[in-house]
Amino acid sequence: MRRIAIFISGEGSNALKMLDEYSSSQTIDVALVYSSKHNLKVQNACKEKGVEFHFLTWNLKTQEDILGLCIKKDISWVVLAGFLKLIPESFIDSFPNKIVNIHPALLPKFGGKGMYGMRVHEAVIASKSSESGISIHFVNGAYDEGQIIAQFKVGLEPNETPETLSLKIRTLEHMYFSETVVQLVQGNL
Repeated sequence: MRRIAIFISGEGSNALKMLDEYSSSQTIDVALVYSSKHNLKVQNACKEKGVEFHFLTWNLKTQEDILGLCIKKDISWVVLAGFLKLIPESFIDSFPNKIVNIHPALLPKFGGKGMYGMRVHEAVIASKSSESGISIHFVNGAYDEGQIIAQFKVGLEPNETPETLSLKIRTLEHMYFSETVVQLVQGNL
């Protein structure tokens, strides 16, 4: 059984899905959820599932505390599920090729600092791309530049809006992210 930590900054829909799916898993145990923003919905889900939850502002002290907690809890993998903060080298050194992130576009396009949420979807539409998707990738210390593990695509309609594209992307995330993490943790990717 691999113990994972999930880091979030937003509404946490992927974290909620993982908490549900992994609660009966023989492979993955969610041992910790960390949020850089207040999230009562995820906090309550963690309480219900018996998963430790922490909400702290992301700063140097927090980074050290959360890293220490991950090591103490024998975390094998760190899953960034909508986490918007840069991961420091201390984490990357402690979890080499064991930190995975999801991005709501097909990297290497539409990534980097400040490219999250609706900004990504607006940029995809403005570029007149015929498709978008999600990229699941390793974290390497730079925003969205880690090695790509898997990508899943969706076509864009001529009248696509950032809101409709966001819904398509969220559907892809919920279809593929948690299963890709399982395959990765099991050594199948």
